[in-house]
Amino acid sequence: MNENKKFSISNMALAFIAVLLVIGLVALAGFFFLSPPPEIIMGQAEATEVRISSKVPGRIDSYRFNEGDHVRRGDTLVFLDVPDVQAKLRQAEAARSAAQVQDLKARRGARSEEITGAYELWQQALAGREIAQKSFDRIQNLYVRGVVSAQTRDEAEANLKSMIATERAAKSQYDMATDGTRSEDKASANALVRQADAAVDEVESYIEESILLSPIDGEISERYPELGELVGTGAPIMSIADLNDMWVTFSVREDLLEDIWIDTELEAFIPALGNRDIRVKVYYMKDMGTYAAWKATKTTGQFDSKTFEVRARPMERIPDLRPGMSVILKRSVH
Repeated sequence: MNENKKFSISNMALAFIAVLLVIGLVALAGFFFLSPPPEIIMGQAEATEVRISSKVPGRIDSYRFNEGDHVRRGDTLVFLDVPDVQAKLRQAEAARSAAQVQDLKARRGARSEEITGAYELWQQALAGREIAQKSFDRIQNLYVRGVVSAQTRDEAEANLKSMIATERAAKSQYDMATDGTRSEDKASANALVRQADAAVDEVESYIEESILLSPIDGEISERYPELGELVGTGAPIMSIADLNDMWVTFSVREDLLEDIWIDTELEAFIPALGNRDIRVKVYYMKDMGTYAAWKATKTTGQFDSKTFEVRARPMERIPDLRPGMSVILKRSVH
C-alpha cells in the first residue's frame, strides 16, 4: 500500500516536471518566434548621371557608342542631321557677304568715273559763271551809260547769281566725291558687317551642337531615341553614369535614426557582391515629405513616424559596385 502511494507521488512529480518543461519550451518558442524581427535598413547604390541633349532640333544620324560602353571626356557620342540649320548658315553667310561689299564701298568712297564726272560738271558750271560775270559787267556798263534798261540789267544780275549758285553746287558734289563717304556712313557699314559676323557665329555654334561630345568620363547607361528619330531642342538623347561618383540612399523612418547623423560612419554589406562589407559615411539627411512612406502610431498613443532620406558615400572605392545594387546596414534597431 505504501509502495503504491510512493509510486503515485513519483508519477505526479514527474508529470509536474514535464508540464514545467513544456511550459518552458512554449515560452522559449514564443520568445523566438513571436518576438518582432529586427528591422533592416536597406538602401540602394546610385551614381551621378549626366543627360546629353542638343540645343537644336534634328534627326539622329548615327551613334558612336552603345549602352554599356565606357567613354572619355571629349569623345564624340552622336551626330545629328540638321538641314534647317545648314540653310540658316547659308543665309547668314550671304548676308555677311552683302554687308562686306557695302563696307568696302563705304571705305573706298566714290569710283574714279564718278569723281571725273563731278569734276567735269564743276568745270562746266565754273565756265558758265565766268560767262555770266562778263555778261553782267558789259550790261552794267551799258546801264550806267543809259543804253540798256534797268530790266535788262536786272536779268543779267539774276543770271549771274544763278550761275554762281550752280557752280557752288557742282563744286560741293566734286568735293564730296573726292572726300569719300562720310564717317557716319562708314561706321554704319562696318556695324552691319559686325552684325552679320555675329549672325554667322551664332549659326555656326548651332552647327557645332549637331556633334555631341561627352562632358565626363563614364559609362553609357541609356540611349533614348533610335536612329532616324527626330529630337527636339533640349530633349535627352542619352545618359552617362559617372561611376566614380557613387553614393547609397537609404529611406529611414525617424524612429530608426538613432545614432545616424551627418558624418556618422556606418557598417554595411552588399548582397550582390557576396555580402561584401563596406563602410559608408553619412553626408545628407532630409525629410522626404508627406508623400513618403510613414508609420501611423497615434492609435497606440504615441506619434507618427516620418521617413528621412539618408545619403552616405563609401569610404573607399568599390570597383564592382553598380547603380541599383542593394546595400544593407549592419545594425539591428528595435
